Amino acid sequence: MYDTSDIRKGLKVLMDGNPFTVIEFQFVKPGKGAAFTRTKFKNLLTGAVVERNIRSGEKLEPANVEEKNMQFLYKEADDLVFMDESTFEQVSIRRDMVGDNWDLMKDNLPCAVLFFNERPVDISLPTFVLLEVTASEPGVRGDTSGNVTKPATVETGAEIQVPLFIRIGDLIKIDTRTHEYVERVNK
Repeated sequence: MYDTSDIRKGLKVLMDGNPFTVIEFQFVKPGKGAAFTRTKFKNLLTGAVVERNIRSGEKLEPANVEEKNMQFLYKEADDLVFMDESTFEQVSIRRDMVGDNWDLMKDNLPCAVLFFNERPVDISLPTFVLLEVTASEPGVRGDTSGNVTKPATVETGAEIQVPLFIRIGDLIKIDTRTHEYVERVNK
């Protein structure tokens, strides 16, 4: 059992029979009354966010979750196929579980898949991915004042805003959390 002092971002707990993860918390000590922790939880099954106040001394039940290192193999209709790196077992997971980041997923990408009662509930991509630019308009001469960007399509089909100097064939680093260009990488 977790105590209120154990609450931290990313903690996985079981509430009302569902797994939740802590996405935000704040310790509050009002002038009158007992201290409590204002906490925002995200339901790992539905994605819904709930806010609860947990009084000091209350206990939270740990969720029965297991994180496995898996490798993304390929896209199949609306599913993504992953392989467990230790048992080589393949699992098909709905594309909407990854959210908007599914278009940054390249074959053989290592990911962390979270399972609740042997069922996949969450996928964590690496923070950065390296992808090759496959289509981009050339930058217009004289368009260099300020932070000017242009759209570029990468090898997975995602469209990313990049600086004007990026050309077709360049390898770029993309932040999967923000879907933004980070830097150009030498091949």
